[in-house]
Amino acid sequence: MDYERLREDRKAVVDKIKEYEKKGYFDIDVENDPETVVLLPDKVDYLDKKPFAKLKNKIANRVAINYFEKEIKKKNFIIKDIIGIENFLSVKGGAIITCNHFSVYDNYAIFRAIRKHLNGHNLYKVIREGNYTSMTGLYGFFFRHCNTLPLSSDIRTMKKFLYAIDYLLKSGEKVLIYPEQAMWWNYRKPRPLKSGAFKFAVKSNVPVIPAFITLNESDKINDDGSNALEYTIHFLPPIYKKEGLSDKENIEYFKDTNFALWKELYEKTYNEKLSYGE
Repeated sequence: MDYERLREDRKAVVDKIKEYEKKGYFDIDVENDPETVVLLPDKVDYLDKKPFAKLKNKIANRVAINYFEKEIKKKNFIIKDIIGIENFLSVKGGAIITCNHFSVYDNYAIFRAIRKHLNGHNLYKVIREGNYTSMTGLYGFFFRHCNTLPLSSDIRTMKKFLYAIDYLLKSGEKVLIYPEQAMWWNYRKPRPLKSGAFKFAVKSNVPVIPAFITLNESDKINDDGSNALEYTIHFLPPIYKKEGLSDKENIEYFKDTNFALWKELYEKTYNEKLSYGE
């Protein structure tokens, strides 16, 4: 990355990532997101049961596909390869998909990789509360209506969220979760994982499909001064609950195995040992 060519706001993000990596603040956002408004239970229809919600979902997904395909044509991001799709295809029924989180494009990259294999199902995305309640403009529209499942700091809303997650997984849907929690712009390393995604998998008795996107810089320069990135999307072997382990032990087993698979892929792809703060 050519640091000198970056816009000032991008430089600030890169500097904050370096600082947070050294301090071990791996789950804290590095960008100045809008202030989070609490998501109340009457402000979200997780399963799009209402007719108007279904219509907005349909429109939003169509607009999103058109928007991101134009971004691909403009080479603002480039999907170079998809590796291990057989691992995704080996899972019949509901599953949690985990992915590293480094861009607003990464969830579309995952969707695009599996879209033709969903067989009438959808890809649902767990998102942060503020992205749902506070984001404006086109991305705000996408965050509210493109099969998203926003978290909430309100307990009543979280009960609805947990019911929806369980219902969707048991109905055969795939749910994308970023277990690193925060988005770190263009960051290539796997970060320590939170337990939430794996708790959902254990509770609903579904496997976890670890996905990890590796990155290479292209020659195309984006408006922010960065090189457009080439994505290689990896689907790694699915992880299933182990018989004889308690739920708590299985959650740790899922989390540790997921991270180990990511770490192995990172070190093999980039030919370097995973370390932080250097």
